[in-house]
Amino acid sequence: MEILTWTYILVGASFALYIGIAIYTRAGSTKEFYTAGGGVSPLANGMATAADWMSAASFISMAGIIAFSGYDGSVYLMGWTGGYVLLALLLAPYLRKFGKFTVPDFVGDRYYSNKARVVAVICALFISFTYVAGQMRGVGIVFSRYLEVDIEWGVVIGMCIVFFYAVLGGMKGITYTQVAQYCVLIFAYMVPAIFISMQLTGNPIPQLGLGDTVADGTYLLDKLDGVLSELGFAAYTDGRKGTADIFAITLALMVGTAGLPHVIVRFFTVPRVKDARLSAGYALVFIAILYTTAPAIAAFGIYNAIDTVAGQPVDQLPEWVANWQKTNLISVEDKNADGMVQYTPYSDTNELNIDKDIMVLASPEIAKLPNWVIGLVAAGGMAAALSTAAGLLLVISTSVSRDLFRTFKPDMTEKRELAIARISAAGAVVLAGYFGINPPGFVAEVVAFAFGLAAASFFPVIIMGIFSTRMNKEGAIAGMISGLLFTMAYIVFFKFISPELNSIENWWFGISPEGIGTVGMLINFIVCYVVSKATPAPPKEVQGMIEEIRIPRGAGKAHAH
Repeated sequence: MEILTWTYILVGASFALYIGIAIYTRAGSTKEFYTAGGGVSPLANGMATAADWMSAASFISMAGIIAFSGYDGSVYLMGWTGGYVLLALLLAPYLRKFGKFTVPDFVGDRYYSNKARVVAVICALFISFTYVAGQMRGVGIVFSRYLEVDIEWGVVIGMCIVFFYAVLGGMKGITYTQVAQYCVLIFAYMVPAIFISMQLTGNPIPQLGLGDTVADGTYLLDKLDGVLSELGFAAYTDGRKGTADIFAITLALMVGTAGLPHVIVRFFTVPRVKDARLSAGYALVFIAILYTTAPAIAAFGIYNAIDTVAGQPVDQLPEWVANWQKTNLISVEDKNADGMVQYTPYSDTNELNIDKDIMVLASPEIAKLPNWVIGLVAAGGMAAALSTAAGLLLVISTSVSRDLFRTFKPDMTEKRELAIARISAAGAVVLAGYFGINPPGFVAEVVAFAFGLAAASFFPVIIMGIFSTRMNKEGAIAGMISGLLFTMAYIVFFKFISPELNSIENWWFGISPEGIGTVGMLINFIVCYVVSKATPAPPKEVQGMIEEIRIPRGAGKAHAH
């Protein structure tokens, strides 16, 4: 069968599964809409959390970044995976014990202030919209290639699908849909990786194939280093980023993960505090399967792409190039009219431009794998993008309905609150679609900014809210505003106002916009501490509540004896 036929079958079957689950598990109350009724098992929640977290950036774009950046791309692997350890140890159990639906809910109650709650809502909306734009972009890319429609129409179709099951099912529908989406995306990621690893190195385990030899007996990474060095680039296994920037990006991604509102809310869906920690552990295992495979996919993909295109006659290029040219995500231009393709990225003489976001999706075609594998990867890419988009839309709708409307209208009925949550989710879908059609960067770059904003705004306030009884509302509000404004200003200046200055010579401390969230986080911590010291301590009942959150259940009784 043709690629298009397989794509329709596999994507159609997966969509039917997701929508069927959403209808079967639709939310009937605000508790089911916000936290799936609090009755999800740790294993299912671990799968759903993994799907929620492994977005289009993880599935579609991360291997593409590693493919073109080599060693420098490892910051995404270290940062996003390390963030999960932080989340499991420092945040999840305490937030679950506190028993609030959302981060703004925690901030509002912990800092005994509706102003703090509103600032947290604004932060959550900024982060979520930045992040969801990347997901919608990923949806558009998948649809544009495999359903042969414009990226814009691809985004619109994705909006309709997400709208249906996020608005109908709430967290309950999304949770069980995400369990199915994890199964689809991990199968779709691993199958081509195993195929290509066997093809290139004879080793069926991609993680081991990455360090194995190719047909001529040369190690794959040595071969790739040689190919890139001949073309005039840094070797694949060498980094071009400075140590400070590598550290800053990794840390921003780590603490950004731990502060992401749509991930934190997942830990309110399990029955007990112990289950929150357990589901974080399961999620880490499920995430590691994909993340340890990504470097192999990246190396296999860039090796095959250069091997099949660079230095080849323009009129004899492989079929995959023609297929992807239709989406305008790859272009070939014979600038020197010699009839051959010169691949010299980052220079004016380059004749081959490949969008980073297509590397994972195009790899099966480049390797000439069966058409059903190509269709499967399309289904996996859709699962990754839609699962995260749905989680983010829920955070947006919850922030508006619960944390804004209920703050100012505390006597609102549950039915009215649920209606407002659904209306705000619908509005969020439309706005997210606009950002998907007019994205501020490629998928993983957009998502990296969301993590930087989360690191600079939420993380210090949550950590100090749990571990410091002296931390007060004035410190929290000042810290969140200063961290968020600084980080946003830095990103907007270098990315949108003066992109020509976006180079290491002009960055503060040699830190790029992707890593500036680390500096924003430090500013937030310092402002929180200084302002809290200079203003009155929190009320006694708030300090007692914080002590209670940190004490394990039963510890007091044991101490008394």
